[in-house]
Amino acid sequence: MKKIILLVLVLQLTAFSALSAIQNKNTWDYPLFIFDRYEINGSQDFYQFESDLRKDNDVVDEFNNQSETGIISYLLFEDNKIVIDESDIPDFDHDGVKIERYLPSHSMGKSLVSYITGHAICEGYIESVDERLTGWDVIQNTLYEDQVLINLLNMSAGDQEYIGERLDPQVDNQWKATGKNLNMTSLETIMNSYMQNTNKGRDLYNYSALTTHVIFNYVLHKSGDDILDKVFTDHVKVKNNVYFTKTQKGIGQSARYSFYADRYDYLRIAKTIMNDWHSDTCIGDYLRTVYDRRIVKADDIKYPVSVGLYTQKYGGQFHFDIYGFKRGRKIIGIDGFAGQQILIDLDNKKIIVVNSMYRNYDWKKIVFDKLSPSNIQSSNGSQCPDGSELKKTVSDDGSYYVYKCSS
Repeated sequence: MKKIILLVLVLQLTAFSALSAIQNKNTWDYPLFIFDRYEINGSQDFYQFESDLRKDNDVVDEFNNQSETGIISYLLFEDNKIVIDESDIPDFDHDGVKIERYLPSHSMGKSLVSYITGHAICEGYIESVDERLTGWDVIQNTLYEDQVLINLLNMSAGDQEYIGERLDPQVDNQWKATGKNLNMTSLETIMNSYMQNTNKGRDLYNYSALTTHVIFNYVLHKSGDDILDKVFTDHVKVKNNVYFTKTQKGIGQSARYSFYADRYDYLRIAKTIMNDWHSDTCIGDYLRTVYDRRIVKADDIKYPVSVGLYTQKYGGQFHFDIYGFKRGRKIIGIDGFAGQQILIDLDNKKIIVVNSMYRNYDWKKIVFDKLSPSNIQSSNGSQCPDGSELKKTVSDDGSYYVYKCSS
């Protein structure tokens, strides 16, 4: 009996330690302005949001305890309006420009690189997601040469022996042989100094910063920098200027997925992606294609602290198939370091955008649970026993919507 109790205690401590390790106060402290960057102009014809605001006790509690939770911005968009809008962004600046306008994406930028890739395909610069990466001297004699683009988009490029989270040490930007962080190093230097004569491994999910680095610079190689303006100025119609940063180390410079925008422009991007999904357009076809071609992560990670750590599948640099939701529920997950989150509920046309200084807020309560009241819905409509439509009502405490059958 004592052995059983001891085993239970060990398992509980192990689970607590694992959760503590991922709910942490690791934070970002570098402003946009220390990087060389691509600047993309805002549009004069930007989308004007409507709002019908309500207070949500769960969200307010996280902000009231901000020194512990790290949350600085929360937006909930539904019924084509902003319904929750909370922010408390630190009042510090760089050369007189407030940080509030330029919040970092961290790895959310990986998903934006995929979105740019889709536009490059639609503009004819790239043939399809099945195009092979050939004729580009930067990746010559490396495992990425002649790879099919969809493998890189799905983080299954077979590079797990060299970099990425699949094998120990499980860090997405660390070269395994030396432990060196390559996230700020130019692609040319990485390919010449580290990747020459490397061999492709098995096609399995391996989350890696380098893979996105290759995709982004391949797209810019094929399309030129103008594709960035076509996506964010002309198509999304962001209000303020937005930025992608460049590398700081090595020979030359290459584009990084690290992106900066203000909180409402992140929502504009998410809303445009949602609209594209529901449209009969080339970019809509691209989004549906990467969803259909998504792969199982099979990484034994299931922590309800972020969409990246609580999803079963990955496709086109997006996280899909959240644990605990009805099979087939279509939600696009976009995830970044220190708690940056965008979730796009395609079935119910609902969006949540979270920006934070560190990931210590209650993700389950203010993100997962805000989508879960409608998780009995699916894209094929009626779910009630009598064949009637679900009725949208307000929860007992008035803090969110629920969907119920009338009977």
